[in-house]
Order: sequence, then C-alpha cells, then structure tokens
Amino acid sequence: MIRHPAVAGRFYPDQPSELTKQVQSFCSGVAPADRHKALACIVPHAGYRYSGHVAGAVYARLDLPCRFLLLGPRHFPRGEPQAILSEGAWRTPLGLAEIDAPLAAELKKTCPALVDDQVAHRDEHALEVQLPFLQTLVGDFRFVPIALGTHDYSALESLGEAIASVVARSTEPVLIIASSDMNHYESDQITRVKDRMALDRVMALDARGLLEVVRREGITMCGVGPAVSMLIAARLLGAKHVDLIRYATSGDISGDYDEVVGYAGAIVE
Repeated sequence: MIRHPAVAGRFYPDQPSELTKQVQSFCSGVAPADRHKALACIVPHAGYRYSGHVAGAVYARLDLPCRFLLLGPRHFPRGEPQAILSEGAWRTPLGLAEIDAPLAAELKKTCPALVDDQVAHRDEHALEVQLPFLQTLVGDFRFVPIALGTHDYSALESLGEAIASVVARSTEPVLIIASSDMNHYESDQITRVKDRMALDRVMALDARGLLEVVRREGITMCGVGPAVSMLIAARLLGAKHVDLIRYATSGDISGDYDEVVGYAGAIVE
C-alpha cells in the first residue's frame, strides 16, 4: 500500500529541489557536535511557512536514528480512534518513506487497541509534514504512523505503556515524535499564556497534568493525545528532563496577532 501525499503543494513545496532547500534552511546553523540523542520530541505540523522553523530547530539538534514512531492527532472525525498503518510506504515529493512493519507488528501485539486504518490517515497532515525533514536529514529510515482520535487518559496511558515496552525491547534506537500545534485562533497574548500553562506540564513530564490543564483552561492543543502518550512512554523509558527548543506563533510570520496558532518544539531526554 502506497499512501500518497495529502498536502504537498499546500503545506510544503511539491517540487523536490525547493522542498529540500527549504528543509535545509530550517535545520541550518547547528554543528554536528552539538547534536544529541533523545528519547522523544514534540514538533508542530502547520504549513512550513508558519511552523517549519520550529520543527527544524528541533530536528537540527537531534542525532537522528533510523527508526521513528510518529504520533499525531486525527483532525477529522473519520476512522479508528487509535489508527496505525503497519505496512507499505508513504510518498512525498522526495520519494517513498517505508513503514517499519516489524515495529508496527510489535506495537499492535502489545497494544490491541491499535487498528490498521487507512481512512484515519488518508487526509491527515500532522505526520506527513514530518517526513520531508526525515528524508532530508536521515535518508534511509523506517517509521510507524499512528493517528489518535481519543482524549481518554486510560487509552492514552495504555498506548504510552505499550510504546515504552516495545521501544525498550528494540535492538535499535527508536525516536518517538509527537506532532502537535498549540492553542488555536485566539489573540497572541492569550495564546502565549495558555501555551505556557500546557508547556509547563510538558516540561515537568506530567502527562496527566497536561491533559487536565488543556481541558480546564480550554487550550486547543490539537495533539494533546499524542503528547500525553509520548510523555508516558518517555518517563517509563527513563526521561529526566525536557528542553523547550523554540516557541513561536503564526503572528510572528503573518503579523496578525488577533488570531494566532502557537507552535512549540521540545526535546525529551
């Protein structure tokens, strides 16, 4: 099964040379000696014009492995609440990115709630926009895509525990990538306050607290589910701290500060 791009030419360039050049520009300025290994990260998934520089700042600081687990939100009300794709490849303008079938099989075995579902992934952009970064910076890699349409803590906790178990057993390093934008469509001032509350819980490795503050304060963080599962897995794998690499809002690019979207990039070690 080949999954074709849903947002090429809209969220990022559809011409390979232009796309490579843009990704490289987002990831420049970090010496190889300054890159380090990590357990997980959070990156945004808006159009590259708005959030590419935030995602690139994270990827540039990582000693990237060759296996990835990508967790993203299901923005549309279609498909399974915990949707995985366990075989085939995803196409981008830079070529095919192969799904890690053995890793996917282990995840499904450990977490039966994961269901193969093409519908949940078909029109999603949150994971797709990460692939050109990995194709440019790593080249030969494998990944497992998971789209989450649930905010139920027990379900997210079970998934996080399964991820930790599978990653701990892997003979090769696996980077867990949680894809999320932050607060949506309020003023820049309000968004920065709300996002700070959410990021404080991320920095504390407090998965339950993150979900609670998002609900209590009405923070429209679309990838809170992926972030919760990622934080649970990272803590079980021994994570000790989180570095906030970059934060921005769409207003920093558009100049419109009345309605913005927040973007955060963080590394979990």
